[in-house]
Amino acid sequence: MTPRTTPRPTDGIDDLDDLESYDDLPERLIGYPAVFHALGIGSCAVRTVLDFGCGPGKVATRVVEASDARVVAVDIAPRALEIARERRPHPRIDYRPTDDGGLGFLAEGSVDAAMACFVFTTTGEIEALHDIAAETHRVLRPGGRFAVLDANPRTTGIRFSTFRSGEPGRVYTKGERRRSRLERPGGAAPLERVDHHWPCQTYLDVLGKAGFTDLDVHEPVLTHTSALLGSDPAEAGHPPFLVVSGVKR
Repeated sequence: MTPRTTPRPTDGIDDLDDLESYDDLPERLIGYPAVFHALGIGSCAVRTVLDFGCGPGKVATRVVEASDARVVAVDIAPRALEIARERRPHPRIDYRPTDDGGLGFLAEGSVDAAMACFVFTTTGEIEALHDIAAETHRVLRPGGRFAVLDANPRTTGIRFSTFRSGEPGRVYTKGERRRSRLERPGGAAPLERVDHHWPCQTYLDVLGKAGFTDLDVHEPVLTHTSALLGSDPAEAGHPPFLVVSGVKR
């Protein structure tokens, strides 16, 4: 099996250093904690975590800060891994390149948990999504859980604190290209990117076909006051992210 994953860098952003400057505040406050909870990161049962599509290493770093786990952080983009190694080295993070999205350097059943954060939306072919899920299923141990985090397709077009995924009022079809906007701090120009719209059912279908069971859909919202997001953030009433997870039996 040769996965056909598309490169992790985004359409519309020529320089990953620009993307690195995006302040992922809602992700830090809402999205990543939901993923960590779904995977049981911090528990003694999760010692090795796969970060599929790790980008510049921000999420992998948060895993090792929140737990004693070791992270295998994989990406198809050499520049993303270069940034990760330069800016976020850690003795418990193993940054690994993959030419085609395959995980041949990992044995079957060798990781306790796996995540793919903002990978499905950067992947434009449904066959590639199936390959990602199948390869992740292979390397997970029985009982291990896989969690996928993406911008919520049900809140497309809503302006959140630092991003808007898709155009307001527009209805997107399965796999359709979708323009998004990322705000940057300090008055820097916003970043424009193009990703892909996958309905919630697509995530369930992909994980189910790969063999994952006990599928769970979580749409977290901001549940506490945060001065960082302002007095009336959209994140308090609308879920900005979708977390879909399943277990390997």
